[in-house]
Amino acid sequence: MTIKRYLNITKPGIIMGNLISVAGGFLLASRGEIDGLLMMMTVLGLSLVVASGCVINNCIDKDIDGKMQRTCKRATVTGDVTISHALQFGLALGALGFGLLIHYTNNIAVGFAVLGYVVYVGVYSLYMKRHSVYGTLVGSLSGAVPPVVGYCAASGQFDAGAGILLLMFSLWQMPHSYAIAIFRFDDYAKANIPVLPVAQGIAKTKLHIVLYIAVFAIVSALLPLSGYTGLTFMSLACVTSLWWLFMALRGYRKNIELVVWARQIFGFSILTITALSVAMAFDFKALPPSLLVMLS
Repeated sequence: MTIKRYLNITKPGIIMGNLISVAGGFLLASRGEIDGLLMMMTVLGLSLVVASGCVINNCIDKDIDGKMQRTCKRATVTGDVTISHALQFGLALGALGFGLLIHYTNNIAVGFAVLGYVVYVGVYSLYMKRHSVYGTLVGSLSGAVPPVVGYCAASGQFDAGAGILLLMFSLWQMPHSYAIAIFRFDDYAKANIPVLPVAQGIAKTKLHIVLYIAVFAIVSALLPLSGYTGLTFMSLACVTSLWWLFMALRGYRKNIELVVWARQIFGFSILTITALSVAMAFDFKALPPSLLVMLS
């Protein structure tokens, strides 16, 4: 069906993940005083913006997608959806999404949405992904934008809480993406994409996965330590992060099945960030007046 083809090139799985994180950021900043219409328009607007970026990314990546087993059957590769039609579809989604954000949210939220879009489409997709081992690092910034947009839409400001979310979600992206690059190593090598495992080897990638998870664990604890969330979030952050780190360290065992290990790291990364996004949505804390004065 034509509708299904167009839906698939928006990458629904990515949209769903971002929907959860933007809602989590919004509810964290709302602290129980929820503007239902604003939340709905923020989530919908940003979801459309993300969908737009994914569609245009498919157009840009048509040549390399055709070389990878995972992506060779995408509609933009097979011609089921032409590049011109996909571009029109992507631009229409972006116009609608940004229109909703501009109308219903504020300049800070819109600014971060624009930043994430430009980094993902303009910097990452057009250049860094194909030419630099640091492409994953650059792409992590765009992946960290959704919860910040949700937070800023509700709060109307970029404060320490928003900064922690930006850093936390950026750090999470790295081991998550490196795990994919390991179990999709052959695909990336065929397409000549310089992800870390292909460009600098598996050993260095394992080390980076461990280090990024360790720093992610520390940064995640900053939300409760700074008074933004409570004990439930703190406990969940410690348990999930430390278990994820333990799983990463298992990669150094002798005779480890590398692909199985990488898929486990990837799968648990999704569980971790989903659990923390839900936890911060409900385990928020009212900021004390002294901290509110400091942040204002």
